[in-house]
Amino acid sequence: MTNDSFDPRPLNELIEQSNDLQSDTMHQAREGFAETVELGHELRSRNELDPDEAAAVANERRTMLRTGLFGAGALAAAGFGAALFSLESTPAFASAPTDVQILQSNASIEVIAINTYKTALTLPYIGGSSANGVIKAFAETTMHQHEEHLSAFNAAAKSLGGSPQNSADPALVPVVKAAVAKITGPEAVVALALELEQAAAETYVKATGVITSKSARTLTASVMGVEAQHASILLAVQALLKGNAPQLIALPPNAAALPAAAGSIGFPDAFFPIANARPLGEGAVQ
Repeated sequence: MTNDSFDPRPLNELIEQSNDLQSDTMHQAREGFAETVELGHELRSRNELDPDEAAAVANERRTMLRTGLFGAGALAAAGFGAALFSLESTPAFASAPTDVQILQSNASIEVIAINTYKTALTLPYIGGSSANGVIKAFAETTMHQHEEHLSAFNAAAKSLGGSPQNSADPALVPVVKAAVAKITGPEAVVALALELEQAAAETYVKATGVITSKSARTLTASVMGVEAQHASILLAVQALLKGNAPQLIALPPNAAALPAAAGSIGFPDAFFPIANARPLGEGAVQ
């Protein structure tokens, strides 16, 4: 599909639906900030962590480091273990409030996602004149949504008395850089974006069960839904690229030409997995 034949109207409808989900997520985040501020005042007035909470998150970190929940693709490259054990010994892991640490780590994932889409959009086959119109619009919209997620996570962290995190996840930076350096076409871009989106969604699923602040938990769970949507779309796009059928990446799709698996490829799991979740304090401010 060329830009000349691309009809933006169906895509605009899909983007509108995505933005509606994004809008609902951000609305829930803003509503919860008052409660988050109140909890933050309580934590600072005590000037201490709840012992059970601190023990739980410490155990969570040790378990994740031992079991190596790093994913199976580019993000599982060698060298992560040393980096994570180094992070484990930093003050951020020892003293930062659990919810703040997780929110900062969430923000660090959003930063690397923004940077990845921004880089991808400089490539001619993603953001240039030869780009598929659907993929380009998806990349632009998704990058903007990640920017909103970053702002929301940082606002929540600040409300709890923490510092904003505007740096990328330190363990992922060298891996993503190495992957970007090897990119030669849209399929590799989609694969990298998919791995980041899937890891983000799985991390937020895992974080939702650990966060104690109701509003921070609601924010994380809501953003998780958006990331899962991104991953689902990328799974469908990836399947068509691997099947040498980029012409079928169109809206509306040519239903008669789509493979039989097209209706289910974006939803491979009955329950959302967490095997590729990032360690919950990996990107905390140090």
